[in-house]
Amino acid sequence: MAAPPHVVVIGAGLSGLAAAARLRGRGCAVTVVEAADTPGGLVRTETLDGHRFDTGATILTMPELIVDPLTELGLTPAEVLDRLALRPVDPGYVMNYADGSALALPHDAAGIPDAVAEAFGPRAARGTGDLLRWLRQVYDAEFDVFIDRNYGGLRDLTGRQTRRAATELVKLHTLGGLTGAVARFVDDERVQRAFTFQALYAGVPPHRARAIYAIIADMDIGRGLSAPVGGMGRVGAVMADALVDADTAIAYGSRATAIVHDGGRVTGVVVDGDTLPADAVIATAERDTVAALVGRRPRRKLRYSPSALVVHGLLPVGVTDDWSAGHHTLDFGAAWSQTFAELTGRPGAPMSDGSFLLTRSAVSDPATFVADGLESVSVLAPTPNLDSAPLDWDAIAEPYAAEVLATLSARGYRGLDRLQVLRIDHPKSWQRSGLPAGTPFSAAHTATQTGPLRTRNTWPGLDNLFLAGSATVPGVGIPPVLVSGGLAADRVTARLAEALATAGSLPRSAR
Repeated sequence: MAAPPHVVVIGAGLSGLAAAARLRGRGCAVTVVEAADTPGGLVRTETLDGHRFDTGATILTMPELIVDPLTELGLTPAEVLDRLALRPVDPGYVMNYADGSALALPHDAAGIPDAVAEAFGPRAARGTGDLLRWLRQVYDAEFDVFIDRNYGGLRDLTGRQTRRAATELVKLHTLGGLTGAVARFVDDERVQRAFTFQALYAGVPPHRARAIYAIIADMDIGRGLSAPVGGMGRVGAVMADALVDADTAIAYGSRATAIVHDGGRVTGVVVDGDTLPADAVIATAERDTVAALVGRRPRRKLRYSPSALVVHGLLPVGVTDDWSAGHHTLDFGAAWSQTFAELTGRPGAPMSDGSFLLTRSAVSDPATFVADGLESVSVLAPTPNLDSAPLDWDAIAEPYAAEVLATLSARGYRGLDRLQVLRIDHPKSWQRSGLPAGTPFSAAHTATQTGPLRTRNTWPGLDNLFLAGSATVPGVGIPPVLVSGGLAADRVTARLAEALATAGSLPRSAR
């Protein structure tokens, strides 16, 4: 029997792990190369001065997208979920507003209208129930056709399936603005914020975002949030362990320095001076990083999402007891449109009346995030990226962090201004880690960088190089990134179909 085709995956973030799992399950030999010492990419849990923190993504939803690729390795869904050890985050969010009101959104969406009624009255609650049903309709019309799908060309964009889904989305009024679409159901501006702030995940102000981005609120609020025991880093560890159990090679501390190609085809990847031969390559880095590996310069300049300053520190247990807060707490300033103008403007500026995300993972997992009488607390303040505001964050990060903590302490999070700060991540540190424009949120989902117009997951001129991750389709966030790995794997499978047919699928006993 001929040797199975060999695929090299550059990057052990969630997209790379998902792609590797699908390809290994389909009979490919797979090698994953990762510059860091651990899997997960920007979904990670780190130890700072002996204390655990989720230092990357903290919002986990749609765990079935983690389950699906691992079932291709022969695991059952129950086995994957058992390894993930997920707990529901309930409430998913606590939202505090400048007028002193608060809204705690339960994990189960069925309870959200009652929570809104208690906070804002029956009129807002009735509209919220209708809004939740509309969000699910948007998801149902959009996900399979416009997100979890590879496009091959114009025929796909104009085919029957696409036309049917587009017609449904038009009926759902998703071609207009997101804020206006939500306002059709609820006129309370506080509830509108709860269901539109997610547009910032896509790098677009809610008042400028199209209503198609309502799908993010359904993924987020409508489906409930979860937290893995031990922190977010468990997700990457579970996926990587399953791959190792399936005889997949993962080389940590190994940096790809070049993608070798000849005559329109990739032939290998240079890693630490040695060349790994490859029948196909999936690269999960940012687009310009991949271009450098290939030795080409992209023609198109990308526009990037806003960045963030994140403060990680410790508070004595008990300080947070009288806070209006949960695992995830959003504290909104009075400003809204102005805030987004500052974050995304050119030039941009730090928020003058900020909205912030506080993360207290100990609410869901005290055994991991409380140690020696101290609780791990993280505070995220959105900032402009370095393209829109090239500020000297090495100089201003510490005083700005102190200002943010003092502001929140005055808003009711008493004691936060005395946070024992262990680390501050900011646009300059993100940039030094290789992220363009100093943002961990990749290319913004502007009109020309969304859907089929986003950087494709195929590489022009190299027919066996593919992309996965937040820089390519479908986009930013844990669910889209996991989907991107599957889409890239499907591209490889299609390209190597003849070789796979010759090699045959590996028996499960060999996986």
